[in-house]
Amino acid sequence: MTDAPPPKPAGDATEPSLATRLVHSEYEPPAGFAGLTTPVHHVSTIVYPNLAATRSRYGPEAYTYGLHATPTLLELRARIAQLEGGHATIVVPSGLASIAVVDFAFLSAGDHVLIPDNVYRPNRELADKLLGGLNVETTYYDPMQGAGIAALIRPNTRLLWIEAPGSLTMEVPDVPALVAAAKARNVLTVLDNTWSGGIFFRAFEHGIDISIQALTKYVGGHSDLLMGSITASTEALYQRIAAVKRLLGMAVGPDDVFLALRGLPTMLVRLKAHEASTLQVAAWLKDRAEVKRLLHPAFPDCPGHEFWKRDFTGSSGLFSFVVDERYDVESVDAFIDGLRWFKIGWSWGGVASLAVSYRHEALMGDSGRSEPGHLVRLNIGLEDPADLIADLERGLGRLRLK
Repeated sequence: MTDAPPPKPAGDATEPSLATRLVHSEYEPPAGFAGLTTPVHHVSTIVYPNLAATRSRYGPEAYTYGLHATPTLLELRARIAQLEGGHATIVVPSGLASIAVVDFAFLSAGDHVLIPDNVYRPNRELADKLLGGLNVETTYYDPMQGAGIAALIRPNTRLLWIEAPGSLTMEVPDVPALVAAAKARNVLTVLDNTWSGGIFFRAFEHGIDISIQALTKYVGGHSDLLMGSITASTEALYQRIAAVKRLLGMAVGPDDVFLALRGLPTMLVRLKAHEASTLQVAAWLKDRAEVKRLLHPAFPDCPGHEFWKRDFTGSSGLFSFVVDERYDVESVDAFIDGLRWFKIGWSWGGVASLAVSYRHEALMGDSGRSEPGHLVRLNIGLEDPADLIADLERGLGRLRLK
């Protein structure tokens, strides 16, 4: 049994043609349906009840066009804001897009921005290749200098970027000291909080103004979506970010939004599993003769371990280690290439373990903190850690002295 179709408008006695009926459905579902998951709205054009509504709807939460707001999208934004503990959130197509929107929202020609020299490399490339061309000057700072950052703040400094920890070399900065120095000079602080998932480090409780994440990583959790978030601490910051995102036309697809929403309920369980396995793998590596230095915030060898211990409530699945420079480059490549359970890939945060390798001294040339050796970065997934350790042990056996 189905509900009767809605009445026709007064004066309309004609039956529509097949072409019209294929475009305009008169079906209305019965009331009372409810489910545990959020409906996915595939929509570009949003219809209005009348012309007056077209003149009155406005703002990042208004249903004006599918690019800006749907019920699916608004739920994800609200839940990320709740996760981060911030005022409100915007979502964009990638983590890099989060960086770009923040830069465009708060930097203009003649401004100055501070970026840590261990930063996620596309952040550096955006500053060098795009912001520089717009007459925005960048200074790369040693993330471990803490309150010493005050000496680098200029009258035209607008943003202080922070990455905690550095996503390759894993230094954990003294975030409260950086924030205090910035606030004393009215400089906004922006944190890349992806490593903690917004869970193990509470950005806004430490005074951060804006927190970004690559939701691609732990929120998505399955290496099948691209998305970034920008969470603001105040309404004024949120409105400014939302306005720039709107003008840039950055949209996220409804199916990706659904996948992010699907990932949230299991996120804490996955993070704890990543943490437990990673600590086990890292502890095994620490005792290997081939490993010059372990770079995991939860271990004392990692720069800023004391700040991690003070400010974080846990650790995630990404860490690095330095292979002694006595081993030749070709054998380090063979170590990585021959791994069975570790796939070779740039990202992290998913269920599959990943490995990549870099020349260590090429990563940190600005601060003088570089050292000889080969840096290997691992993402520990949800495989059995015993299998991962056995895989690494076989791989280390392929290293050859120069």
